[in-house]
Amino acid sequence: MMKHKEQRVGVFIDVANMYHSAKNLYGAKVNFGEVLKTSIAGRKLIRAIAYVIRSESEEERGFFGALSNQGFEVKAKDLQIFAGGAKKADWDVGIAIDAIKMADKLDSVVIVSGDGDYLPLVTYLKENKGCQVEVLAFGKTTSAKLVEAVDDYIDLGADPKRYLIDNQKKMKLIPDIRPFKKK
Repeated sequence: MMKHKEQRVGVFIDVANMYHSAKNLYGAKVNFGEVLKTSIAGRKLIRAIAYVIRSESEEERGFFGALSNQGFEVKAKDLQIFAGGAKKADWDVGIAIDAIKMADKLDSVVIVSGDGDYLPLVTYLKENKGCQVEVLAFGKTTSAKLVEAVDDYIDLGADPKRYLIDNQKKMKLIPDIRPFKKK
């Protein structure tokens, strides 16, 4: 796929999707600065938006500030808690609406999420807006149909040292416990 320095790029990051993928697959956190750098790929960045869920913890305020300092516009939504205790938190519709609203000003739309719910958005942007659509996500949690539909896909899991902030110091403290195998 052709990427050139004159392309106008919009980056839309589903932070919750990426956070949970990195945590569940690798026990690590995402290096969003490196993800943004890869998304831009030397092109003209028009907007980079990180969509987050707010739950009012001290740690998340620092995290949201760090995203902002790395060049992201941060959009926050409150966690919904229903009467039965069920929780809901997603930005799928908000991301889709923003991407469509900005599409006329972009040559390439980069979605940072492996969620297959973005498939209709990808199809719309390509067919109706003429945008090149790219996805960056962890391969093990990315929809195969989404990968097939986009113009370019980067598996962040192929280079975890680059895209993850792991807890190596903590991990080294955990002894290597493997079951003893009898011969």
